[in-house]
Amino acid sequence: MHLTKEEKQEIFAKFGKSNTDTGSPESQIALFTYRIAHLTEHLKIHKKDFSTEYALKKMVGKRRRLLDYLKAKDIEKYRSLIKELNIRK
Repeated sequence: MHLTKEEKQEIFAKFGKSNTDTGSPESQIALFTYRIAHLTEHLKIHKKDFSTEYALKKMVGKRRRLLDYLKAKDIEKYRSLIKELNIRK
């Protein structure tokens, strides 16, 4: 996966509080969403790459837990993030 430092900073700046805010749930969810989309495209081409499929399932689970945490903490941020990232439950 070719995600440069600048691309990560853009994701963190857009969804976090600053471009160095790597710890907020919103920025982590946005980064996981980007990585999940990339791995999904990879698996469309390489259907028998089972280790990547396993990693994708773990990543989706991590993102789901972060979304559940954000939903419990601040429902408005959760709703706006879901809408902006086009994530469906």
